Amino acid sequence: MRNFDYKKSLGQNFLIDKNIINKIAESINVNNDDLIIEIGPGSGALTQELVKKGCKVICFEIDERLKDKLSLIKSDNLTIIFNDFLTINLNDYTKDYKRLFFVGNLPYYITTAIINKIVSESNPYEITIMIQKEVADRFSAKPNSKEYGSLSVFLQYNFDIIKICNVSKNCFEPVPKVDSTVLKLIKNKKYNVKNEQKFYKLIKDSFKQKRKNLRNNLKSYDFEKINSILKTFDKDLNKRAEQITIEEFVKISNEIF
Repeated sequence: MRNFDYKKSLGQNFLIDKNIINKIAESINVNNDDLIIEIGPGSGALTQELVKKGCKVICFEIDERLKDKLSLIKSDNLTIIFNDFLTINLNDYTKDYKRLFFVGNLPYYITTAIINKIVSESNPYEITIMIQKEVADRFSAKPNSKEYGSLSVFLQYNFDIIKICNVSKNCFEPVPKVDSTVLKLIKNKKYNVKNEQKFYKLIKDSFKQKRKNLRNNLKSYDFEKINSILKTFDKDLNKRAEQITIEEFVKISNEIF
């Protein structure tokens, strides 16, 4: 967009590569009675493809300077709301729809906050996001890797994570410093946790100081119970959280709470 003053504070790097735009749009398979929520449509390049899907599309854009640009997209199934996605009551917009599809090119500094909001305030069927490649690596990281952390466990507990494609920094305007990755997060029902809030707390506490072992991070927990559970996996409290699988965390949570 010529003569547009991109704001770094809003993480404004607009996707301009048509092939990538089409690849993202083609990966989203909806029915007419579904809802797509696009977070941060920017100049509307992807929005133009999403409205062709036929279902309702609601876009949340924080930058009112984009009103004129986005108003050029004429479609009866499109609603554009100029507001901060993190401040809206999501249920007000999603309550009438069974399947919710979230889409967005998310700035690094609010990626986790946005996903937390989606998970806590709605029941997403699918989330398709473009994020920094190194952040995407953390999302899908496996145990015994340096990228594996509490966020990896939280997301993989809730979703199957599929990589759609990598995106070169040259596909954006202005050009950012890093490459990106498009991930699809599909809601799963793999794990049966008795108390999710306590499970999430266990995960957070286990990774509190990542370089320390479970014995140091879980001092307020029942060591004897946890150790007996870990022994069934040939592990003990001297292991770090990054060495514990999601299945093992689930078993610990279910048996100690």
